[in-house]
Amino acid sequence: MVRPSFLLRLHPGLRAVLGAALLAAAGAASAADAHTVTLIAKDGRFEPATLEAPAGTRIRIEIENAGDTPIEFESTPLRKEKVLAPGARSVVVIQPLDPGRYPFFDEFHPDTGRGELVVR
Repeated sequence: MVRPSFLLRLHPGLRAVLGAALLAAAGAASAADAHTVTLIAKDGRFEPATLEAPAGTRIRIEIENAGDTPIEFESTPLRKEKVLAPGARSVVVIQPLDPGRYPFFDEFHPDTGRGELVVR
């Protein structure tokens, strides 16, 4: 175990590198603790249209735009917004939620691009 007083005697640059490494390790661990779901957007529709996740857990939504036009994943209750070019992939991370239904939509295809995240 490293004692805090030892860290204070380190060179400031080395302290910064060690601190960054510790933060990166903590971030990797918390990302691994997230519940991951995959969402594919194509031709103005989401597949699957309904995502499910457990309550009280970070949620990681992997979004892929398999269509030929841009999409914009958007959700007012989740306070998330992400634009993806055709063929692009991205991730949206959502902090733990209470049970409920959280709608999302494709801003560029509002009539057909609708879905929801169901948290139980």
